[in-house]
Amino acid sequence: MKLCVFDFDSTLMDGETIDFFAEALGLKEKVAKITERAMEGNMDFFESLTERVALLEGLEFSKVEEICNNLPFMPGAKETIAALKKSGATVICFSGGFRTATTYGKEMLGYDADFSNVLHHKNGKLTGQVGGDMMFDFSKGDMIERMQNILGVTRAETMVVGDGANDRSMFAHADTRIAFCAKEILKKEANIIIENKDLTEILTKVKL
Repeated sequence: MKLCVFDFDSTLMDGETIDFFAEALGLKEKVAKITERAMEGNMDFFESLTERVALLEGLEFSKVEEICNNLPFMPGAKETIAALKKSGATVICFSGGFRTATTYGKEMLGYDADFSNVLHHKNGKLTGQVGGDMMFDFSKGDMIERMQNILGVTRAETMVVGDGANDRSMFAHADTRIAFCAKEILKKEANIIIENKDLTEILTKVKL
């Protein structure tokens, strides 16, 4: 493997970052329902993202940072990334979530780069608006093609790991496709399925 791309929420991190934000506003159940619909493929990702972020308007940005600095990482995440990098692979995180979470995750877990979205904030509070690299259903597929071209990596040398519907577009560009504790819609696109919350299982199933 020369290129390994991981989703962040519910893959490298145990949970959905936006649900933790919503919990701080007493809106966890409302936001989680929208998240679930999007991850199951029953709602357009862009629409779900903008709808959920709009509900976060007014949340203190300092609270956002505090939450992101205390997210629970998935068991085995750090060890698996270290082993992949030791084998010579470039490890990247693609997330339909947020830079405040994935950049901190990069510092803690050691992956090489992160591509995600940015929560707009003004005067110390979220405005309810969002922009960035991973706004659409097709975004991960579009970005993985760019990474393969830049790095000179083939789909045979590419591994992808995810759990939800918005990971399907990157699954289309890799020969090793791992559905990790995933929704049924993504399992159909995978050739390796892991049901336990332990990312080190990847190391037993993939030839590095």
